[in-house]
Amino acid sequence: MGSYLFSVVLTVHILIGLAVIGLVLMQHGKGADMGAAFGSGASGSLFGASGSANFLSRMTAVLATLFFLTSLGLSYVAHNAGKASGSVMEAIPATAPAAPADAPEVPAANPDSKAQSIPK
Repeated sequence: MGSYLFSVVLTVHILIGLAVIGLVLMQHGKGADMGAAFGSGASGSLFGASGSANFLSRMTAVLATLFFLTSLGLSYVAHNAGKASGSVMEAIPATAPAAPADAPEVPAANPDSKAQSIPK
């Protein structure tokens, strides 16, 4: 369930991000209103240069809010995904298994070996 939810939220997040990029690229910048300030053109907003925001800027704000919310949703799902399935370490037995009876014995240390002179 967590993986499915993560995939859905991630897909919506990517689509919203692409839509925000597209809306920002479709809007004109503040420099485009410079001609309107001197009377040679009309502003792109509904009530003039100082009026309320137009449709593109409102949609950008709505999609930016949704992008923020999906970011929070992704972090929540990713953080809680490990808690649902439990820890991998819980499957390990508490005691180590005993050595089999037919296991070869470890040879004794060679008295001529220089390994004994290494400080521990």
